[in-house]
Formats: sequence, structure tokens, C-alpha cells
Amino acid sequence: MKFVIQRVNNAKCVVDDKVTGEINKGLLVFVGIGKGDTTKIADKMVSKLINMRIFEDENMKINLPLEKINGEILLISQFTLYADCKKGNRPSFTDSEKPEEAEKMYEYIIDKCENDSKVKKVAKGIFGADMKISLENDGPFTIILESDKLAI
Repeated sequence: MKFVIQRVNNAKCVVDDKVTGEINKGLLVFVGIGKGDTTKIADKMVSKLINMRIFEDENMKINLPLEKINGEILLISQFTLYADCKKGNRPSFTDSEKPEEAEKMYEYIIDKCENDSKVKKVAKGIFGADMKISLENDGPFTIILESDKLAI
């Protein structure tokens, strides 16, 4: 599982000229589901995401988690995070989970975030849709969180 996390002042997702999800200050998270990812992995990733201290405190130190700034989360599914570019010029996506399973895991992640009292608001895109994402990156501040690099 991979999360590309961007600290934002605001972000939104539009599908077919309709806003499907919009947040103010918080985290825009692109979610990639790989073959074999489990709910145990998702639980660890979501916990790490929600508790990550990447917002500035009163002393301008990167020290606060989402909860302390009343932050929001926008979750966007993105199978292309598993692009393999080793051979040729056309990426392979064979390491991405099958769409049916990936969608279940994406919905599980949304549910975990929505049911965490530390998260003020959870917004989302539409799995498999042609989404247009706009954001104002704060920093910029981007982190790549990969489950295979976490102690699970």
C-alpha cells in the first residue's frame, strides 16, 4: 500500500463537473493499493497518516498532528502509484491490486478515517473515475508512505 500525502491549505476533487470532495486545511492523500494488501496493513497506514506530526506549532516547528489543527482529509484512489517503469517507456501496473479488491480496500480506508474521532472531515474522490484534482500545497510538503517500509 502506498500513500502520497500532501499538506494542503485546500483541495478538491471534481468528476463530470461536480465536486465529489473538498477540504480546507489538512491532507490530500493519493491511495495506491497493491496486490496482497490487507486490512491489517490499511489499519497501520491509516494510524500513521492520522497521527503523523507534519503541521507547524506556535514555534514554527513541524510538530502537530491533524487533530491539533482541526485538519481534514481528502482521499483519492490512484492505481498508478504502483507503476513499474523499469522496462521500456510504457509503465506496467501489474503490481496494482485488481479493481474489485482495490475498491473494497479504498472504501475500508475511507471508513477507518471517517470513524476516527481525530479527523474533523473526510472527503473523497470516486474510485476508477476520471478525476480532476486541484490543491494549494502548503510548503510544499509531500510525504510518500509505503507499507513495505513500515514495521507492521
